[in-house]
Amino acid sequence: MKEILITLFEKDLNILIREVDSYSEESDLWKTAPGITNSAGNLALHLVGNLQHFIGAVLGDTGYVRNREAEFSDRNVPKAKILQDIQETIAVVSATLTKLNDEQLNDIYPIEVFGKPMTTLHFLVHLEGHLNYHLGQVNYHRRLLASQMG
Repeated sequence: MKEILITLFEKDLNILIREVDSYSEESDLWKTAPGITNSAGNLALHLVGNLQHFIGAVLGDTGYVRNREAEFSDRNVPKAKILQDIQETIAVVSATLTKLNDEQLNDIYPIEVFGKPMTTLHFLVHLEGHLNYHLGQVNYHRRLLASQMG
């Protein structure tokens, strides 16, 4: 299961790289449309912060300190910085998950996230679903902006 999760996280984070890189105008990363709350740039920052915290810091003891508020409030972070952060997140997620053994996957996740304990494996599956959900939002955002401009 660990290898499957590593493959899925790497695949989806690489798709996120392609999506962010597909914005020809860097300023478009920070635009929103009516009915859409978060920009693609903020979603990318959120995904990086979420995975760096819940996988890197909590499971991998990387020392990463999350600023969730900034994930949604920062603007105009250079695209190159976002892409670099996603690359670093791929490395952290892969390295951390590689080190986990079956016993650790079946242990209770070290912090209670949704008001009840769950196994690390359960929470990792949730994090992959969360990544995929927001990845779809980024894709939709990019296509929506492209359709408004073209």
